[in-house]
Amino acid sequence: MSIRVVCQGLSKTFVTRTGRVAALDPIKLDVAPGEFVVLIGASGCGKTTLLRIIGGLDTASSGTIGLAAGMPGRNGIGFVFQQPNLLPWMTVEQNVALPLRLAGMRRAERLDRARALCAMVGIGGFERRWPRELSGGMQQRAAIARALANDPALLLMDEPFGALDALTRARLNAELERIWMATGATVMLVTHSISEAVMLADRIVVMSPRPGRIREIVPVPFARPRPPAIEESGEFQAIAGRLRRLLAPEGLREVTTPALLTHMPADQRDATEGSA
Repeated sequence: MSIRVVCQGLSKTFVTRTGRVAALDPIKLDVAPGEFVVLIGASGCGKTTLLRIIGGLDTASSGTIGLAAGMPGRNGIGFVFQQPNLLPWMTVEQNVALPLRLAGMRRAERLDRARALCAMVGIGGFERRWPRELSGGMQQRAAIARALANDPALLLMDEPFGALDALTRARLNAELERIWMATGATVMLVTHSISEAVMLADRIVVMSPRPGRIREIVPVPFARPRPPAIEESGEFQAIAGRLRRLLAPEGLREVTTPALLTHMPADQRDATEGSA
């Protein structure tokens, strides 16, 4: 199940003690059903604000959001944030089943669904563990499973792997692609990692600094599934270089040169990009 997302003239202005702050200038964006779109840009450019407005966690100051089959309601949208936010007094399967419990599903049925999701995201066998007994990567897998509990048509992800080490992040990128291909949901992901964006996206939306505008939309033409070795290809590096050039004028700090990045191992390059 997937859904089309259409933003028309979307803007957001916050009112603070010191005045009005424009977070988003009019945004026009059309995301096709089942598409994987990545938002990338400088910190504070409005990526998360845009995601929150689309997901109904915040309201726009102007403009409209259209979902193809009409608003699917709270159960039609799944959220994954940078921190897993698992409830420490619940087991993994209870955390994953929580949306189903809130929806009134019977206990046996929701736990069966939770166990199936745990297997899908690669944490089968850990269903009855406490969150504190899991690594950071496994906790984030549990958070993804929880977001998928209601079979959402739209999955919104705000830097879900930003706090993880580069190798774990790369593994979860591959898992996320596999899960997305299996579920068919529309996915919108915010990241600061150029490599992650190119590895996962059908299209990359490059945003300018505040007030956030869409500077350019960059298509990614690679077939799926995408093997890790694709990062070393010339075409991958060309797209990554284009993104760096688009971001560099926006004042992002360059910690290394593009030439050095081209020859740097993928895990080190990803960590470098994430720090920018």
